[in-house]
Amino acid sequence: MGEGEVFQSSCANTSGGGRLVSAEGLKGCGRVGAGAELLIAVLHFVPYNSLKKIYTGSIVTPPKPRIFLSAGEASGDHYGAQLITELRRRLPQLACFGLGGKEMESAGLDRIVRAEDVAHMGITEVIRHMPRVYGAYRSLVAAIRQRRPDVAVLIDFPDVNFRLARELKKLDIPVIYFVSPQLWAWKRSRLRWVQQRVTRMMVIFPFEERFYRARGVDARFVGHPLAELPKPTISREEYAAAHGLDPARQWIALLPGSRWKEVTANLEVMIEMAHRFPLGYDYILPVASTIDRKELGDFIAGHDGWWPANADAALKACHIRLVPDAREALHHARASVVASGTATVQAAVIGNPFVVVYRVSPLTFRLAKRLVRYPPEIWNPTQVDLDGNLPIAMVNLIAGGRIVPELLQTRFTAENVAAALRPLLAANPERDRMMADLAEVRRALQPPPGTSSIQQVSDEVEALLAGKTLPRAPNSTARV
Repeated sequence: MGEGEVFQSSCANTSGGGRLVSAEGLKGCGRVGAGAELLIAVLHFVPYNSLKKIYTGSIVTPPKPRIFLSAGEASGDHYGAQLITELRRRLPQLACFGLGGKEMESAGLDRIVRAEDVAHMGITEVIRHMPRVYGAYRSLVAAIRQRRPDVAVLIDFPDVNFRLARELKKLDIPVIYFVSPQLWAWKRSRLRWVQQRVTRMMVIFPFEERFYRARGVDARFVGHPLAELPKPTISREEYAAAHGLDPARQWIALLPGSRWKEVTANLEVMIEMAHRFPLGYDYILPVASTIDRKELGDFIAGHDGWWPANADAALKACHIRLVPDAREALHHARASVVASGTATVQAAVIGNPFVVVYRVSPLTFRLAKRLVRYPPEIWNPTQVDLDGNLPIAMVNLIAGGRIVPELLQTRFTAENVAAALRPLLAANPERDRMMADLAEVRRALQPPPGTSSIQQVSDEVEALLAGKTLPRAPNSTARV
């Protein structure tokens, strides 16, 4: 029990066997004598663990709070590190433990499990690593039971975090879930887990708050962390010099994805577009930290008949420069070709006109098309493209309309990409309209004035540590 919790006492002239007051509250009683003043002094100096808890209404944080955090992917590790840094600034005695990556460890997380040991994508990968993943999960549960954290913060990574939330619920440990899984798109049955196990859902897309509150979940939109970042400050001339580019020429950014499977599925068409439908531009290709640069160069060089099978010669032949940072590339590119994913949000907040592309196996696409369904507060289900597809780009869902073109599956061809890019390269109303629409998306993703997404999550952690009663979302009888 924390300092400042409410204890049972009686005040002069009270009826009904006394009432609940705080130590500070005793000072306000009508007739407080020396005995009551002594009680106040004792309450201020009595050892933390020796007080008998009767009612929790504290506004004082425990002196040595313990927080469990869980993030299993690169973006979650980044957000988790920011959160730990902010919380430790506010609460120097804070102890953090759980699942995270190297960034969270550097920020002060006692890593029970390393994120890089459990972040496996795809069904076959998960099955192959199941013993290790299950062992890691059991280690996390054991640590939770042993250390009994005061609050838990779970960041995305639903396959592990929803199960951890169940264990935390059993121990009556409040759970903040930051960065919602896309339950509004598919696996809607998991919404019951949120309703039963999550104390507060902190979401980064504005339509998610509406979705959850309509279903009785206590949710708050806190803004998207990417929308809070300042635009890159490196000048065009400095960028060109750093990466061997000609500042007199215009550049197109190619973002095929951050996972190797995405790169191999999407990059080939992008390269074919640069080779067969030249637009008179140079191309900049950001290489994610998860991609091996040499392997990427060999992949590009491996297309016999296009250019010599040499990575440097191949990159030169199709006017491609490999660069390290996606945000800088988007900032300086005239337009971009972006695989569906977080990069579309990056392009939107930077304000770079772009075309969304994506390709998966035909079987995967057919299954996704059957499973993905948006609720009406997010998208009108009758608004499909010529192939009967709902939008997949997050930027279109945020805008509530198709403000950027999407080329999916069979429509994702080199010729179609070139055709979609051309109107975005010249100074014309179509380019101006898209840039205005992207600016509206950026504004929609901003946090409330005077705060940030990380600060708001930190506020909720402090509120729960202090035992405050958080305002609840209105109850709803809406179906899952």
